[in-house]
Amino acid sequence: MADLFPGWLTEIVEGNVVASPVTPHHGSTIRQIWNALESQLSAEWDVVSDVAFPFDEENELCPDLAVIPASEAEKNEAAYSPGLITLVVEVVSQASRRRDHEIKPHLYASRGITNYVILDPLKGHAVMMWNPGPDGYQGRDTIPYGPDLTVDSPLGKLVIATGRLPVDPKARPRR
Repeated sequence: MADLFPGWLTEIVEGNVVASPVTPHHGSTIRQIWNALESQLSAEWDVVSDVAFPFDEENELCPDLAVIPASEAEKNEAAYSPGLITLVVEVVSQASRRRDHEIKPHLYASRGITNYVILDPLKGHAVMMWNPGPDGYQGRDTIPYGPDLTVDSPLGKLVIATGRLPVDPKARPRR
């Protein structure tokens, strides 16, 4: 679905086709995080972006970044099982706020995805979630951009620098 609307990220969420515009801040955040993760992962893991993960009949998500086994990524498929994801990262856009903060945490946690990180250039903060269960993630921290994030994952401790991540000029002032 990603190619239906160039310049827009397209997913199926709760049975609806949803398209979100992609901005330079969105792309820059993804690039910086991709580079940071890739440099810290062992050869057994790979980072993929905007690849389809069908969760059920009503939800086919295309995470901004997902860490899956390198042996699976090498297959170069158009869709993968969500059960392969160990870490997922979403970058919030104007149109994706509710989906990224409310809908996706439940879907990702219900599939046992160990870590979910939301980077929000609209607010200048990151949300880290861990300890997935049927009712969502049991652990959650919200941290303003600036200090490094350390994601304690089955892949090891992954450090994500947030000090240079872009913040939308229309964002609310940092607190």
